Amino acid sequence: MRVVVLGAGVVGVTGAWFLARAGHEVTLIDRHAAAGMETSFANGGQIAAGHAEPWARPSVLPKVLRWLGREDAPLLFRPRADLQQWLWAMRFAMECLPGRFERNTRQLAGLARYSRECLAELRSETGIEYDRVARGILHFCTEQAEFEALAKHAASMRDLGIVREIKSAAQCHDLEPALRESRARVVGGVYSPQDESGDAHAFTTRLARLAEQKGVRFLRATAVESLETAAGRVSAVRAGGERLQAEAFVVSLGSYSARLLAPLGIRLPVYPLKGYSVTLPLPPEVAARAPTISLTDEARKLVISRLGTRLRCAGTAELSGYDTSINKKRCEAIVKRLRELFPALARAGTAECWAGLRPATPSNVPVIGRTRVENLYLNTGHGTLGWTLAAGSGRALADLVGGRRPEADFAFRHA
Repeated sequence: MRVVVLGAGVVGVTGAWFLARAGHEVTLIDRHAAAGMETSFANGGQIAAGHAEPWARPSVLPKVLRWLGREDAPLLFRPRADLQQWLWAMRFAMECLPGRFERNTRQLAGLARYSRECLAELRSETGIEYDRVARGILHFCTEQAEFEALAKHAASMRDLGIVREIKSAAQCHDLEPALRESRARVVGGVYSPQDESGDAHAFTTRLARLAEQKGVRFLRATAVESLETAAGRVSAVRAGGERLQAEAFVVSLGSYSARLLAPLGIRLPVYPLKGYSVTLPLPPEVAARAPTISLTDEARKLVISRLGTRLRCAGTAELSGYDTSINKKRCEAIVKRLRELFPALARAGTAECWAGLRPATPSNVPVIGRTRVENLYLNTGHGTLGWTLAAGSGRALADLVGGRRPEADFAFRHA
């Protein structure tokens, strides 16, 4: 079957790979000259199957109110004259109601476990390298109340088959000795031993090359303009001034997916959440005292990953439309926190700042599956979990296009 995949981020490329692997004739289209140049370019690096949870939860609404107006807030709402922004915010508030967090967590946990298996299989099959560190992820706390809440939540997650080990401050220091130098006292944490980290951009670009070797046609620097329909089906996509026909079409355009689909009457609950990251080069004298395993700073909602001779720290979510400009204050706040946790980083190289748009649904559960348009499929809305869920989403998408039932425990969308 001829299949066109729109979008060459980590989700789109992985989907194209699995479609080609299943024997389809695949064309991959992206507006950039290379794969992984938007949301996948400089994310936090965590493949956090053991912590695949939604932002929307009962405890977050009071915090959002306290964070209003704070430039260093983990979740910041910048009101705009944009109806979609306000509708998304209201739906997000609804998803914070008791019971919905648990339902959404079950969905994400099922897909995340499956995705971890699919990534391991892909890695074994291809030998792909991406600065992988398979030493788990440690969520550490610098406030006692947060540690107690995190430990209680870890116990409840066992029913979902999620392994989280509660660690004392001393055990956190043993797992990551660099935390011993922290000026913010670590009181304890929760460790997910099966989780890992790696460079999503390196993975995406290298998998795109492997996909091309498998026969995928990659149209670079080709902007997707519109979808044409006839008799309840997509007949072609207009991209780069050309008209491309196929038997199936997959939308993996991240935050821009909803804009493409709106003219077809498909209302997709995907809106951009801007995130920031800083990347520090680690000279040899600093590298020895920098963290080596992936960490999450529970107080600031920051993720920290070692990527070879670099350290990546990412976080914050800003509901501010499609603006990708970099707010220096938010980046400076990330660097300041890093140096508080790891004083040796004061001698690291100059921080490289980045901002990207995460394609988020109010529930944080991605939209994967069929649409009411017969041959149009969705694989988008992964929010902060695109790197974590990409392999499982791509494998499941290939199954759906091929008329097979995916193995993942997840509620895929049906026409």
